[in-house]
Amino acid sequence: MKVLVTGAAGFIGHHLSKLLVKEGYEVIGIDNINDYYDPKLKLARLEDMNLDTDNIQYNVPITGDIEFIKLDLTDKDEIRNLFEVHRFDYVVNLAAQAGVRYSLINPHSYVDSNITGFLNILEACRAFPVKHLVYASSSSVYGLNEDVPFKTSHHTDHPLAMYAASKKANEMMAHSYSQLYGIPTTGLRFFTVYGPWGRPDMALHIFTKAIAEDKEFEVFNYGKMSRDFTYVADIVESVKRLIPLPPKPNNPDFDPKDPDPSISSAPYQIFNIGNNSPVALMDYVHAVEEALGKKGKIIYKELQPGDVPSTYADVQGLYDYIDFKPSTTIKEGIKAFVDRYLILNKMNKDE
Repeated sequence: MKVLVTGAAGFIGHHLSKLLVKEGYEVIGIDNINDYYDPKLKLARLEDMNLDTDNIQYNVPITGDIEFIKLDLTDKDEIRNLFEVHRFDYVVNLAAQAGVRYSLINPHSYVDSNITGFLNILEACRAFPVKHLVYASSSSVYGLNEDVPFKTSHHTDHPLAMYAASKKANEMMAHSYSQLYGIPTTGLRFFTVYGPWGRPDMALHIFTKAIAEDKEFEVFNYGKMSRDFTYVADIVESVKRLIPLPPKPNNPDFDPKDPDPSISSAPYQIFNIGNNSPVALMDYVHAVEEALGKKGKIIYKELQPGDVPSTYADVQGLYDYIDFKPSTTIKEGIKAFVDRYLILNKMNKDE
């Protein structure tokens, strides 16, 4: 089976591509390798898949464990050509402009990548039908909702930032294409994914770098926060199991007079994908300190605009659907991240 993974040089895309190769899929990965964060990390992830990154050129395939093409989702014609050539069985769309806080600074990039880019994927799936389109949404769509745990049956009409609004738009766009053209789509609302090869703009990387270098770092809302942290290996195992299980049309549980927003009469569904076990942010920080054997120099700050004090996912629907439940502990996951961080940091210093 041939699967397209967009954002293959990204954090989750890298882990998913490696897992799918092990499972026997033929993986085509694309990524624009932009400079939202240091492209060296993205190239290192590609090299971890035995790809030669010395002479990457736009829209020129290179081959290692996967076939990789540097390509931007906003390049409508080349995305269409890619689908025409490969005739994918499945698509996993993980490419996006990430980051809640960055969306306060550069909102236009979220429209380009997350809305225009996703529309190009939907149009390509329409022109060259696939068995299942799985795409990344986000827990941030819950916005002002304080009714925890967050359930996919909750309405998500009050986003706090452009990032969340763009992900909400993705869900609505996917539904329209499922309804009009019968494209089976599944949206995944990711809850604070962490682990080895994680992005440098994420809290875990920031905490680890600061503690390792004996520098001060900021903790917001005076540390009174919790997150449904989910280890990346558990995330990609869930996605792998979900890929061959597309939603079917005419779901008998859908009531058009009292519609559940996570299902439809169209082949469409939404799942939370998380750990179902929120962790206090300060426990997370202490786990980093333990892994490094050092205490952190913390500066406590008030809650930032666009941020929420707590996330907590009701994920029973996904557990039942794929027969899998995350099991990696915070202590295990953070140690794995710290070990990889120290290796990559040493490699960068040696260059």
